[in-house]
Amino acid sequence: MKKGLITFSSPPVLTAGMSVVGKREGEGPLGGYFDLICHDEKFGEKTFEKGEANMFSIAVSGALSKAGLQPEDVDVLIAGDLLNQLVSSSYVARDLPMSYLGVYSACSTMTESLIVGGTLISSGYADRTVCATGSHFATAERQYRYPLEYGCQRPPYSQWTVTAAGCSILAKKGNGPSITHAAIGHVVDMGVSDLNNMGAGMAPAAADTMCAVFEGLGVDERDFDLILTGDLGRVGSEILRDLMRERNVELGSEYSDCGEMIFYDDQHCYSGGSGAGCSACVLNSYVLKKMACGELNRVLLLATGALMSPTTSCQGETIPAVSHGVILENI
Repeated sequence: MKKGLITFSSPPVLTAGMSVVGKREGEGPLGGYFDLICHDEKFGEKTFEKGEANMFSIAVSGALSKAGLQPEDVDVLIAGDLLNQLVSSSYVARDLPMSYLGVYSACSTMTESLIVGGTLISSGYADRTVCATGSHFATAERQYRYPLEYGCQRPPYSQWTVTAAGCSILAKKGNGPSITHAAIGHVVDMGVSDLNNMGAGMAPAAADTMCAVFEGLGVDERDFDLILTGDLGRVGSEILRDLMRERNVELGSEYSDCGEMIFYDDQHCYSGGSGAGCSACVLNSYVLKKMACGELNRVLLLATGALMSPTTSCQGETIPAVSHGVILENI
């Protein structure tokens, strides 16, 4: 590994993916790509938190079913979410007969789980891993900002936490795109302290990891069919374009952001989507289906995460951010 970059000598294969989303996400531009759209925000449970865990469980079981696997066929579940103690992931794991690694990198948790799972497979320590991530609008609001009942108004540059879960099955061999490279990001903090301005807080981390990939692998934006950031939203995406322009990189039509893609403007989701489930559901629906039909053959996914807590924010701390990336290729 050189400067956080991994080139997999035996690239793991993403053999199956499952995406589960809520009603609002299903009504957005990507609605036709998602595997399951649930119109009940509690997913059949009595609380939003239990509903999030159920959504997570559906994504994992659905991915296993697509891959033709039983839980006993998997070596380890690598999963994370946004709630304290990773309760959604952990409560799903307690019902599965497989080893469990809980991972947390805020909204970049999906790519972190893929990096960990891919490394275990490429190094020969595992044959199959399940990598999953999710988030829920109501539970995240309750934990990080205000309960929904409070009716707090937010500024237009804020983002809407995506209600979604995504699950990927990685294996030594099989049909599907391979993860050929991975990038473990640095923590970057440019002094943003506004909890609503997540895009501005995370964009510098995305730029840092993108430059590391370009310089470390000797590639540029033209070498990818799609460069996708996790959840910068409209504001953060424009900041990222400006930051890359300062580095003489002009991001064109090959660049997009999951947070921008997932909602229509008239859905009133402010600057777009965010949350750990944002990049997870877009990867395991839109990206995989586009790669399966050959419309995309080389994709750089850079999920982004804001590493704050309610306590540090109340204490006036700024927001550190990180971006972890994976390159998926049809080999």
